[in-house]
Amino acid sequence: MSIVIMGLGNPGKEYEKTRHNAGRTAVALLATQEGFPDFVFNKKANALILEGKIGKAKAMLALPETMMNNSGRAASALVKSVRAARDLLIIRDDLDLPLGALKMTFARGSGGHKGVESVMRALKTDAFAQLKIGISGAGKRHQAKKVSGDEKVLNHVIGKWKPSEEAAAKKVFKKAAEAAKLFATLGLDAATQFANTR
Repeated sequence: MSIVIMGLGNPGKEYEKTRHNAGRTAVALLATQEGFPDFVFNKKANALILEGKIGKAKAMLALPETMMNNSGRAASALVKSVRAARDLLIIRDDLDLPLGALKMTFARGSGGHKGVESVMRALKTDAFAQLKIGISGAGKRHQAKKVSGDEKVLNHVIGKWKPSEEAAAKKVFKKAAEAAKLFATLGLDAATQFANTR
């Protein structure tokens, strides 16, 4: 049984280094850290894929080549059953968390995230792990400083990291890659404990 780790985001040069691509960036970093070969395009899944081992665990890393809202297409091609979905980790951005925060959940719904909604529809379950990467500014007491208004939210989400945010973003991507490794090697509980500890 192979672990599937999928980084959500939008494909294409113009979306690189955007907040919405946090999941995609974290999975690409994991691939680099593990010394995996380059991603290869898989036509059936419409995703960039590579397979290898993380520790002793067989793992498949996937970056959907569809827009975020159609991420389910790749998920349904790679995860063949509701039971297999338990070995799926979705890494994605989260507007409800401040930059620097990570949160691992299991079977917790989409939280309004369109990419996750697409995956849930395609797999007919929400019983999979999600690693959420905070992309909002930090407010009081480690809470997210929310952006309001549809246009402002959109501009924030698909905007690139500000120079002042880049160091924190790099740090959280490293922690996300580490949490994904723990998910593959030691399982959900160990990864959750690591990710959810500030």
